[in-house]
Amino acid sequence: MAKKTAPAKSGGMKSFEERLGRLETLGEQIRRTDIPLDEALKAFEEGIRLAKALEKDLEKIDNRIEILMNSADAPAGETPELELFDDGE
Repeated sequence: MAKKTAPAKSGGMKSFEERLGRLETLGEQIRRTDIPLDEALKAFEEGIRLAKALEKDLEKIDNRIEILMNSADAPAGETPELELFDDGE
């Protein structure tokens, strides 16, 4: 079996979308039934780090949206729909 390269750290990836794609890849990797336990654990650990970093990014984006929505430049009485950004609760 060929040796796999070390997973990239979340800080080494450029964009949110790339890191999200990596997280999805890790999820698929962990679900495989033929993956050795140590590889699954490493993938899980990297996934947790990525998920936490992505969550922080989303919080920053949410805060920026709040600031923009409450700025003086926003049209008075106009309330945009932000369903995409709701957390579903």
